[in-house]
Amino acid sequence: MQATMDLNLVAAFVRVVEAESFTGAAKTLGLPKSSISRRVTHLEKQLGVQLLKRTTRKLALTDAGRAYFEQAERAIVGLEAAAEAAAGMDAEPRGIVRMTAPFDLGVMGLADILAEFTNEDPDVHVELSLSSAVVNLADAGFDLGVRAGPTLDPTLVSRRIGGSDLGLFASKAYLERRGRPARIEDLGAHDAVLFRGQQGKAVWRLEDSNGQVASVEMRGRVNADEMLFVRQAVAAGMGIGMLPVFAKPEACPKRVELDPLERVLPDLALRGGALHVVTPTGAKRPRRVTLLRDFLVERLGTRLGTCTSPRA
Repeated sequence: MQATMDLNLVAAFVRVVEAESFTGAAKTLGLPKSSISRRVTHLEKQLGVQLLKRTTRKLALTDAGRAYFEQAERAIVGLEAAAEAAAGMDAEPRGIVRMTAPFDLGVMGLADILAEFTNEDPDVHVELSLSSAVVNLADAGFDLGVRAGPTLDPTLVSRRIGGSDLGLFASKAYLERRGRPARIEDLGAHDAVLFRGQQGKAVWRLEDSNGQVASVEMRGRVNADEMLFVRQAVAAGMGIGMLPVFAKPEACPKRVELDPLERVLPDLALRGGALHVVTPTGAKRPRRVTLLRDFLVERLGTRLGTCTSPRA
């Protein structure tokens, strides 16, 4: 008969994947890094499979690890939700939720999601602050935030959404005029809208769904240091640009009909760090905050899932 699974081992594994490191998981859980490593190793022994590929540079999920993480994360989230409900935080949601998010995500990927949320919960008022600065949520008076990259702050509870990848986009008008690239080698013959390029050119390192990476040098007559301008320039037909995948919400058919952007070579992307929804630690969390947090995780996760390949 199989021994009862220790949820502490499962939680340690989930936090390692979410933080993308043993060090980050240790800070989140308030434990030594060696303890986290032992817990994951013990879990692998109990399961009889390798969950993580460990190298000196990074961690990567095995196929078995990815499948286990998807199930385990849902289970941990379910237990957290059950604890919140048991604590009596299931009252009628109403009031203000103050949240912060990166500027690019806010202007290109949040408006329709928040519109849907406030339609479903009209008594909840969302106050959104867009900034690239990483602030202390509790000190700044925020109830939740959206952040890219590993979450190492032990004062935060983190929920992983997906990868903050950049994909290739062009306007319908541009593709009708110049043709659609069929492979990465075709990109060099196209105009590019550059983000922080140098002297009218940039090297794009693109990874396919099998993890193979290839580079291509792109040239463009327009270079900008603001992603929103790049999106507007791409929409105006000035060339192909690299944009966050949430800039093209395939999960929203009504918006797709009106959107001038199309994803080209969708198997290729510049891989970014994980995107998380974070909330301050604490025994109690208002129901309105929990609802918005879960809504963001679901909707942003669905959107990113339609655009990116599964990755650690």
